[in-house]
Amino acid sequence: MLRVRDDDASAFAELVARYEGRLVRLMRTMGPRADLAEDLAQETFMRVFRARKTYQPGAKFSTWLFTIAGNVARNSARSIGRRHEVNEVDAPRSQDADSGAQLLASTALDVSGMMPGRIAEGSERATIVRAAVEALSERQRMAMMLSRFENMSYVEIAETMDLTTKAVKSLLSRARVNLKESLQAYIETGVLSMPSDRSDDDDSDAEDS
Repeated sequence: MLRVRDDDASAFAELVARYEGRLVRLMRTMGPRADLAEDLAQETFMRVFRARKTYQPGAKFSTWLFTIAGNVARNSARSIGRRHEVNEVDAPRSQDADSGAQLLASTALDVSGMMPGRIAEGSERATIVRAAVEALSERQRMAMMLSRFENMSYVEIAETMDLTTKAVKSLLSRARVNLKESLQAYIETGVLSMPSDRSDDDDSDAEDS
């Protein structure tokens, strides 16, 4: 990134090649529509390039990058919400997006002792698990993505999301509980029960605690 700051075009190309796949995967879960993931990843890189002259080495580059990505995802969601152009249920989904959601849910279920193999198989399973993950609040999903896909520590996630480490621990714990409750209800009744504790207002309580 220091080379990018000095207008080294090859260094910027190297950054894009190194992080593009990870950004697209993040945006498929964090963005308002899975089919916008690649566009949102490109917007993130453009913001990185525009901000290159003010870049100062401090935290890990990936922490800085994912902070920008989170802002891009939130701005996109607000913009689409204002235009009322999106129906989330009808938005196109890719196999990679399904896999990402299932991996998050499977991780949560492993922790709680519930094996994902007990859930319906095939496309039904993918739909149920994806719906459970998407029912989480935005910050719960992002915290889980950064923890499970990017292997970030509590401190790094806190820096990326501008939270305290205590709030991050609370977000991750509540995300796992919410996933467990949603999927346990489906296993027992065949009906997916969305958690009531899923709003960003609830998450802000953790930040203040």
